[in-house]
Amino acid sequence: MKLNKAILALAISAAFLTACSSTDEQDAGFTDGSQSGAAGVNDASTSGFNSGSGISGSEMGSGSGFGSGGGGGLGPEFSDPSNPLSKQTIYFMLDSSQVQQDYVPVVAAHSQYLLSNPGQRIVLEGHGDERGSREYNIALGEQRAKAVASMMKVQGVNESQLEIVSYGEEKPAAFGHDESSWQLNRRVELVYQGK
Repeated sequence: MKLNKAILALAISAAFLTACSSTDEQDAGFTDGSQSGAAGVNDASTSGFNSGSGISGSEMGSGSGFGSGGGGGLGPEFSDPSNPLSKQTIYFMLDSSQVQQDYVPVVAAHSQYLLSNPGQRIVLEGHGDERGSREYNIALGEQRAKAVASMMKVQGVNESQLEIVSYGEEKPAAFGHDESSWQLNRRVELVYQGK
């Protein structure tokens, strides 16, 4: 009778260890890069996102957000809604890194401010919506930030005043899964750093 209990205990232990081993093997596939594109994990496809639909920059709102007195020790012109410096977000069309005409005066105003304040630095944070692969959205966010940086450099801003960061889809402005949310997430945020 004691021998039967010992055999039963060994059989239960072996079954438990086998079950644990199977779970570990399944989890390892998510971290070792063995998941293939066929499974959808590493799919970098962006097909179907080139319809060109979207809204113009003037329909997106001001994109302001410095708050009272401006952010980062900035002057009151950054909190004046009639001043282009109060706009800190540049929105983009679907799958595009081209700055829309509506935002050219905003970029020009920030460029002029940086020229007048050579000790001031700005971080251009590029973002994308949730569609497409993570890698694609990181690259697109970077291209959007570089497009704004290029416009600023053409206007004379020193490259040492500019920093480019891409968050891709990682920091959405809106958490919905519809076109109005995606439009808000396709953007570059202009973040001033302290002097």
